[in-house]
Amino acid sequence: MRTIDESTGGQGDAGAPGTRGPDAATPGTRTAHGTTVTAPSSRSGRAARAGVPTIHLPSGSRPTGLPLPRSAGTAVPAQASTGVADLLRGPVRAARVLLSVPAAVYLTVATPQGPDVVGVLTSDAARLPLGCVLFRPANGRPLVSVPAGAPARVGGGRLEVGDLTVSAAAWWDPRPKLPSTRPALLPEGVRQLRTALYGEGVPHSAFSLPGLPTGPSGPLAALRGAVRRADLDAALRTATRLIGLGPGLTPAGDDVLAGLTAGLVLLGHPAAERFGAGVTSLAAGRTTELSRALLRHAAAGQVSGEYAAVLRGLVGDGALAPAIAALLATGSTSGRAMSLGLCTAIDLVDRTTRR
Repeated sequence: MRTIDESTGGQGDAGAPGTRGPDAATPGTRTAHGTTVTAPSSRSGRAARAGVPTIHLPSGSRPTGLPLPRSAGTAVPAQASTGVADLLRGPVRAARVLLSVPAAVYLTVATPQGPDVVGVLTSDAARLPLGCVLFRPANGRPLVSVPAGAPARVGGGRLEVGDLTVSAAAWWDPRPKLPSTRPALLPEGVRQLRTALYGEGVPHSAFSLPGLPTGPSGPLAALRGAVRRADLDAALRTATRLIGLGPGLTPAGDDVLAGLTAGLVLLGHPAAERFGAGVTSLAAGRTTELSRALLRHAAAGQVSGEYAAVLRGLVGDGALAPAIAALLATGSTSGRAMSLGLCTAIDLVDRTTRR
């Protein structure tokens, strides 16, 4: 499966227009999903003319009971995350709209394992690990004029919602490509990240996020205590207080846990898999569908482009300062919460390694 090499800004492998640099996810040519991408012929459509490799799916991938709508003939090409390859390449399944805004539309899809989420994102949106990224920015209008709960379909290489049909024309890997399973981070880079997050000379205990209780009895204080003791079980107990805590489709408490879980996985903490399994289990029935899906991706080391860019900068691969700024600017609180989770993971890995 050809994937876009995100270390070159998401352009080198597919020849597609680049998205916002920090939104890019990670490099790699993973073939876990077995996708074969073939070069477009001279008769190919928009994706071929833009230099984007197209995916040829077997004709039997679409059940006869679910005919494609009339708009399917003019499908819009997109760069799809390998994190949702099974959904996109599998049989056509019923879906419904979670949210439609100018920069994204999120769908929840019914699968045998339970509901999952896939998104269509514009090129100037944060590149989430469950997204199909279009080759254009937002234009101020919702991507589709349909309400939440409206029907949609996903599968057979396409995503259909309202009058929008999106095809997976290229793939990108949301798991950062790091030098090793336990990469060494630049000490100055870690200090730079902490200073940007907490502020110069500001105690970590003063850090706060909207919707999360502060003070010595709050969950963030409990998380700091778990880090001081290098106690991952205590951190997991704190997760029961953070799951679903805060407003929005991705509550701040979930964003902290997503940043922490992905950091433990990607930095090689020995108990990262157990922690990720615990967090995803806790999320069932306690938070939003979108947040649950993002926590599952985090447990697999699949992260947003901004988060991936910071991790690569911490190992000396790319400029760190603009990556940190882009991550902190993500959403109203998501970027700061994810950064806190990453800093917490760095501390836990460091203290566990020293012990």
